Amino acid sequence: MTDKTPETDKTPDDTTPKKKAGALDIRFVIAGLLGAYGIILTLLGLFNASKEELARGDGYNVNLYGGIGMIVVALLFAAWARWRPLIVPDHKD
Repeated sequence: MTDKTPETDKTPDDTTPKKKAGALDIRFVIAGLLGAYGIILTLLGLFNASKEELARGDGYNVNLYGGIGMIVVALLFAAWARWRPLIVPDHKD
């Protein structure tokens, strides 16, 4: 007796490659938007922080910290979409 499973147990779905959503995944879109706004805020916080703006934020550079936070969240969204991709089902009618 062998412990191998017979080849007849395989279904056609086991051999066909699964399609992924790819760039159309909403998590990549959200990551791109958050990343773009995060970069803009980070640059504003680094190069355009005046004393009046810092005084409005109680001495904290809100643009810088907010921009860095948005970049981190964008990276998390992109990593999530990369590690757990959406599988698009095949509709065979």
